[in-house]
Formats: sequence, structure tokens, C-alpha cells
Amino acid sequence: MEITKTPQISVVSPVYGCKTCLYELHSQLKKTLEKISIDFEIILVNDASPDNAWEIIVELAKKDNRVKGINLSRNFGQHYAITAGLDHCQGEWVVVMDCDLQDQPKEIIKLYDKALAGYDVILASRCQRTDSWLRKIFSNWFTKIYSYFTETHWDNTISNFGMYRRKVILNYLKMREHNRAFPIFVRWLGFNTTSVEVEHGARYAGKSSYNFGKMLNLAIESIVSQSNKPLRLTIKIGFFISFVSFFIGLLFIFKYVFFGISIVGWASTMVSIWFVAGLVFANFGIFGLYLGKVFDETKNRPLYVISETMNIED
Repeated sequence: MEITKTPQISVVSPVYGCKTCLYELHSQLKKTLEKISIDFEIILVNDASPDNAWEIIVELAKKDNRVKGINLSRNFGQHYAITAGLDHCQGEWVVVMDCDLQDQPKEIIKLYDKALAGYDVILASRCQRTDSWLRKIFSNWFTKIYSYFTETHWDNTISNFGMYRRKVILNYLKMREHNRAFPIFVRWLGFNTTSVEVEHGARYAGKSSYNFGKMLNLAIESIVSQSNKPLRLTIKIGFFISFVSFFIGLLFIFKYVFFGISIVGWASTMVSIWFVAGLVFANFGIFGLYLGKVFDETKNRPLYVISETMNIED
């Protein structure tokens, strides 16, 4: 494949629990990227992988100086690892992808061909996903709930995998808040965006570190960080309950004054009290989530800490 334009390309991939994938990932990336340009770099960010993946990254970096390694001091999370890689990439075009080969390197050719049409963000749309049925169900529900709370339309076939022009990455890096979600931030930037259908491969080795609990926490954090609609909903619910309670009280007074009917109902009274108390505690919990996020931001801690690097200049 001959392409006249050969800008430098950076590939950023967070690494966790995929040590055995790295040799194959490097081989496939090298084969694919050399069809576009020999001027590329592969940045592998070890997010404290428990399988000693850093040893493989160091080995690959010694054999190929286009492989660059970043070893984080502890596990910070996927989106923090992506940020670390983006902070150190140099390419005019930047590819973000997972290291488990479900994001297939050969599909980068499709993304680059689309980039030549003038787009700034080319997202990979995984129409035929190979994930488990439970993960697909959760993804669908997260998409619907997130779209509702943020009042946007989100495509659940799109994740981190995509190609991004350097100006997109530079603007993304200006956002240093601690609650990070790479594809959500990129969508918020609003550059000229398109998507390309890609083949979603099977996991080469290992298993996903995202269990149901982690995915649920990610969903809650993403909604809280991107929207204040939950707070507005609690206000509406509070007014609605007060409105209904007011008219029920008027109804009781009317029955007592005109018909002499006294309302006896200890059970219904207690149920109402418990119901309202539950809503109050839920509201405090939602408010606490937002307050906690504000507290995290005011501490102004670094997003990640690097232990050591390979082939990266200070």
C-alpha cells in the first residue's frame, strides 16, 4: 500500500494483564505501520501489570528503539495510563488502542485512509463485538443511561480505539481533571469526527480486568463528572413528593370536616416516613458524590506517577 503522505504516527496502548500479547502486538503493529510510514513510535504504558509485563516492554524497547515504555509506580487505571502515553507521544497522528489485540492493528489502515479525507477524529466502530453477552448487555444499558443523563447520543460500538490528529490530543491534555474517560472527553472537544467500521478481534490472551463492579463504578463516575442532571432530578422528585403530600393532606382535612371521617393508618404513615427518609438519604448520597469529586480536584495531585521509562527523553 503506497501513501504519499507519511506523517509520524504514535500508537499509545495501556498494558495490564496482557504480557503474552505484547510480542504479537509489536509484530502486527510494525507490519501495519510500516505500510504507512517508517517514522512511527509505539508507546506501551505499564499500569502496574501483575504479570511483570514491564520486562517484555523493556526487551522490545531494546530491540526496537521505536518502542517506548512507561512504567507507572502503581495501578492508576486505564484512562490514566492512556493520559500518560499521550503526554509523551510526538506523532502528528495518534492511535489509542488496547493491547489485548481485540483492537486489531491491521484496522489502523482503514482509520488512516479516512484521516486523509480531512477528519480530525476517526473512531473505530466495532459493529460485531466479541465480548461476552453480559458485557454487551451492560454496555447497552450504560449507553442508554449515560445518554439520558448527559442529554447526548452515545454509540456503544465505540470505545478508546481510534486515530486522532495531534491538535485533538493537545486539547485533550489540557483537561487535567481526575475523573477521566478518554472517549467521552474526545467527544466533548467537538472536532471534525467520523467513524469507520472495524473488525473486533477475540482476546489474544488473558481476561478483561473490568468486572461488573468496576464497570458500574466507571458508569457512575462518568455520569457524575459529565452531568448535573441527577441533582436536578432529585429536586424535581422532592417537589413532586411535596406536591402530592400537600394534596393528600387537603383530602384528609376535607373528609374529616365534611364527612367526619378520621384517617387511621399507622402502617401507611410509617411506610410514607420510610419512603421519604430513603429519598432523603439517596439525595444526600448523590450530593456527596459531587462533593467528593470537588474534593478530589482541590487536592491537585498528579494524574499518575512514573517509576521509569524506556527510549523516552526527559
